[in-house]
Amino acid sequence: MSDRRAWPVPVTASFDGPPDAPVLILGNSLGTSTAVWEPQVLDLKRSFRLLRFELPGHGGASAWPGPYSIGLLGAGVLALLDDLGVGQAGFAGISLGGMIGLWLAAHAPDRIRALGLVCTSAYLPPAEGWRERAASVRAAGMSSVSAQVISRWFTADYAAREPEVVSSVRTTLEKADPEGYAGCCEAIAELDLRARLAAVSAPTLVIAGDADPATPPEHGAAIAAGVRDGGLLVLPKAAHLATLCSPADVSIALRRHFEHVAAKDQNWRVQR
Repeated sequence: MSDRRAWPVPVTASFDGPPDAPVLILGNSLGTSTAVWEPQVLDLKRSFRLLRFELPGHGGASAWPGPYSIGLLGAGVLALLDDLGVGQAGFAGISLGGMIGLWLAAHAPDRIRALGLVCTSAYLPPAEGWRERAASVRAAGMSSVSAQVISRWFTADYAAREPEVVSSVRTTLEKADPEGYAGCCEAIAELDLRARLAAVSAPTLVIAGDADPATPPEHGAAIAAGVRDGGLLVLPKAAHLATLCSPADVSIALRRHFEHVAAKDQNWRVQR
């Protein structure tokens, strides 16, 4: 199922954690880099070998020609796993990263042993809004959307309390390659995994933020109810980038979920 057009090696990816531990992939949200997971790395790498990768055009990675789709992004992850010799892994993804993980669990169930989905959705209309955002960054650059996007990522209280974090995330967003960002927007525009949720057999924890205007809790609830083995955790006062807004809560919930699955799943192995 690998598409060799996606993320050709060498790729912007990194491992953290014991080499003999189960592999856990961390997928980023649109407009961020692998740094969006930094608050969780120290905790999660005690039990897992973490694999982080950059989306096309994000975090200094090169964009590649479109059109993009969630399926193509997912195929890129499979190609990366093949190149690294990883047969099976868990997948934790925030927003777009969660969409990719959901696609993988539905289309390559033999590769994904467990899911942790943070502030994401199986279907995120209106499609025209995503296409307009793609057109905006192509025409006027990333700064044309950054203020609007940042306002959805953090609550006003968090922004006032942690201005340096917000500034750093905004800088990362504005440094994204407009073509890679636009291609990812167009992939979200075409996203509709609702009919595939029942095909997801991997144990799934969905985490939502009750102050998230981008993917409100009802989006997470729909995923948790639609997959075969799903649960929902709603975090108070967390906006879209919950890994940063509620770092300890996200770390604890994901670690417990993935450790519980790994303890029972004898097939979840590092295959290198």
